[in-house]
Amino acid sequence: MSAPTLSTSKAAGPRRGHQGPARTDSGRQEFRRALRRNISAHGFLIGAVLCFSFFSWYPMVREFILAFQKNEDGRTTWAGWSNLSHVFNDPAFWQAWRNTLLFTGLALLLGFAVPFVAAVVLNEFRHGEGYLRLLVYLPVMLPPVASVLLFKYFYDPGYGLFNRVLELLHLPAQQWLQSTDTAMLSVVIAATWMNMGGATLIYLAALQGIPGELYEAAELDGAGLLRKVWHVTVPQTRLILSLLLLMQIIATMQVFTEPFLLTNGAGPEGSTTTVVYLIYQYAFNFNNYGSAAALGLVLLVVLAGFSAVYVRLSRSSEDQ
Repeated sequence: MSAPTLSTSKAAGPRRGHQGPARTDSGRQEFRRALRRNISAHGFLIGAVLCFSFFSWYPMVREFILAFQKNEDGRTTWAGWSNLSHVFNDPAFWQAWRNTLLFTGLALLLGFAVPFVAAVVLNEFRHGEGYLRLLVYLPVMLPPVASVLLFKYFYDPGYGLFNRVLELLHLPAQQWLQSTDTAMLSVVIAATWMNMGGATLIYLAALQGIPGELYEAAELDGAGLLRKVWHVTVPQTRLILSLLLLMQIIATMQVFTEPFLLTNGAGPEGSTTTVVYLIYQYAFNFNNYGSAAALGLVLLVVLAGFSAVYVRLSRSSEDQ
């Protein structure tokens, strides 16, 4: 009885001996694969951090330091609060903020409402929706400079398209970019056409996520199109509307390209001088980099407040 037991134990011993090295080799291979994956992941992460550090964080830190420095005769000295004092005492500072807030307000009236209305209209189409999306998003794909120069041609008082249309309607021609009454509105119209495509597609995606039963219930209650939009569409997309509103405020307060190319920056009697263009003037026209950095710091603080609200709304949307 003991002989078979002994033979069985001997037979089992080599099996265990052979399984040990195999498991060790597989464990080493698994460790090597995990190490390669981690090295690749950390390599991409380090590259991203370096890019952000060099192109985003370093300029912000450098701007903060430069806002309290002054460069005279090639020597850099600490200026304390003098740069900020110079900026706040400059009459162009308050005019630039008034123009920027005016642009933001007009851009919200047009650039916030027009994409939402366009999304509601597109949502009603059942055929050719893809072509319509492409048509709406096409201005975003065009180079901004090309789009602005196209509108500059449209606004020309002599042969521009807009004045030709007014002539066909027997209306007086307008000095679109040369008049203080219409210069800022002209800039807003161009900016709205250039940037409305992205917001329209976001709104359209939000509208298509609304359950159809809500609209059917509203129709049974006798609600028309406007009442359905007000009582169903707006409440269901309130969070998206709030987020895009804050994003548009942040973007429009940094406007530079449109007024710079359409009205040479300042416009008639400084009517289109924005905060960012004033920073450009301080730095490259007046060679006053300290004041430019100080004004940039003021703009940074204002935008940081809106960004904090945006982050809070984003977190609340993730919690829901």
